[in-house]
Amino acid sequence: MDQRSFRAEGWVRIIRGVEGFDACVPNNLPPDVTFDGTLVSSLSAADRALGQLAGIARTLPNPRLLIRSFISREAVLSSRIEGTKTTLSDLFLFEVTPALEESVPDVREVANYVRALDHGLERLRQIPLSLNLIRELHGILLEGVRGSDRHPGQFRRCQNWIGSSRHVEDAIYVPPPHERLAELLSAFERFVNTPSDIPLLVRLAMIHYQFEAIHPFEDGNGRLGRLLLSLLLDSERALPHPVLYLSAYFERHRSDYYEHLLDVSRRGAWSGWIQFFLRGVADQSIDAVERAQQLLALRNRWAERCQTARTSALLLKLLDGLFHNPFTNLARATAWLEVQPQSAQNNINQLIKHGILEEITGQRRNRVYAAREIVRVLEQTPAFDGTR
Repeated sequence: MDQRSFRAEGWVRIIRGVEGFDACVPNNLPPDVTFDGTLVSSLSAADRALGQLAGIARTLPNPRLLIRSFISREAVLSSRIEGTKTTLSDLFLFEVTPALEESVPDVREVANYVRALDHGLERLRQIPLSLNLIRELHGILLEGVRGSDRHPGQFRRCQNWIGSSRHVEDAIYVPPPHERLAELLSAFERFVNTPSDIPLLVRLAMIHYQFEAIHPFEDGNGRLGRLLLSLLLDSERALPHPVLYLSAYFERHRSDYYEHLLDVSRRGAWSGWIQFFLRGVADQSIDAVERAQQLLALRNRWAERCQTARTSALLLKLLDGLFHNPFTNLARATAWLEVQPQSAQNNINQLIKHGILEEITGQRRNRVYAAREIVRVLEQTPAFDGTR
């Protein structure tokens, strides 16, 4: 690690750990941030966009239709930042046919992200965010996947570093020595759970940086740090339903994302990082509004297409299930509808007839059906580039 790139005004101190490596120890939050006109303007834009998304979320007739697909998209894009190649279609198909894992090895990593996020959302309805919960989430994230040999659910007891080099001396950033983790994480937990006059979105930017700077686990820190953002947005009641996720913005601007985080460590450039973060909140709020509107319009069009005097409630229930996962098979449809297989197949056939589902395997047995239009809406590139 090049100590010359870390200035005196940087947020970290360089110390020598017991293993003999120079490492960075971040100061405790909060930093002293000047709310100049540019930062106030960025905060106002983010708050305004978040408020618009909250308004849309309050009017959703069935928010569960969108929550699951948005969570799945977040899992794919957060994992992609770390180098996975899994697509949203891969994840949806894996949930229907787990054998896909043999041809797409990364897919379980992404599925674990969904499980961890689900678990966290449920737990935070009962308890505040704690170090114990963070360990729980980490254990789920790394269960049975790459990194599972790096002590899932346990804070590290060795030195790690950031950068592609195999040698710590050539690292871009070396997190705190493991013997300093207890005090740093205790202060982190206090900041997260202590009421503050700092605006929520600014606090979240600070929290995300600090977690990544501490880097408390041997592996999985990036994914877990982004997952915590989603959980805190929900637990702080920023929205009536968990429909805002930031990994799409971070993935689209990956190099800027890493550079801003590093600039806080090296130069104490909090204002630049916070403004970047706030632009992400604004962009992803607007993006969520647009995708939600498209998905709801699609659902309404399809419902009208299916609506006849003899339409059963089961057909509309199966239709709604496709917004949880746009891929299905006979077994999944049977379980979702709680009917006999023949009844489930009849409803699948009706959705094929209406042009909503198509069979994608070409097989006579173990068929899989897809509502590709839902996937298209979820995967489409936004009309803006995140630099407004």
